[in-house]
Amino acid sequence: MKFIGIIPARYASTRFPGKPLADMAGKPMIQRVYEQVEGVLDNVCVATDDTRIETAVKNFGGNVVMTSAQHRSGTDRCYEAYCKAGKGYDVVVNIQGDEPFIHPEQIETLKACFNNEQVEIATLVKPFRPDDDFETTLFNANSPKVVLNKNSEAMYFSRSIIPYMRGKKYTEWLPNHTYYKHIGLYAYRADTLKEITLLPQSPLELAESLEQLRWLENGYRIKVGITNRETIGIDTPEDMEKALAFLNNQHKTR
Repeated sequence: MKFIGIIPARYASTRFPGKPLADMAGKPMIQRVYEQVEGVLDNVCVATDDTRIETAVKNFGGNVVMTSAQHRSGTDRCYEAYCKAGKGYDVVVNIQGDEPFIHPEQIETLKACFNNEQVEIATLVKPFRPDDDFETTLFNANSPKVVLNKNSEAMYFSRSIIPYMRGKKYTEWLPNHTYYKHIGLYAYRADTLKEITLLPQSPLELAESLEQLRWLENGYRIKVGITNRETIGIDTPEDMEKALAFLNNQHKTR
């Protein structure tokens, strides 16, 4: 089975314009993402609609595909890039361009989901720790939660806390139940990726602003791999400051 990783990257961002090209200790962020995953996939490319990002990727020797500026989502951009550069690959891995600390082990966990030939779509979750701060983690609407069935498939994703623990104070929830944080990394069989890009937006997706709910509403199953590695998503310049501090600490401990 052959896997291609596609990293959708847009220059425009309301909270952090030019984010993919933001400098991270001498390398643009998109390069750090690329380098984290290229060793564990059969091919990797960046999918963008911006010539500045295209130039930056070519400058560090990466593969890049120019795509339409009209896409509704990174999934749609992934499919166009796959059509242009990925024919012959069985599974497409959609890698967030603002996750420079994504770990190769997490990609391997995602790939392993497809050892089962029935799997159509896969993603990752990370258990919240019992000692996590409730307000900044579990209650954070920017960190979607997931509930799983006994087959490690997603039953639902929500920005709200799920499940609700009746009869217990909020401070008792994390120590008494395993809650899962969604890690925004997806993989799809190529034919499934084509199908889901043709689906209209769904009521649950519009309510929660979570694209994956469209797939669930249309009957697709999403296999879930579990990772215990933390990732640092970068949405704002303030997030970048934290990421640079983390990167600097990594260099010191080597």
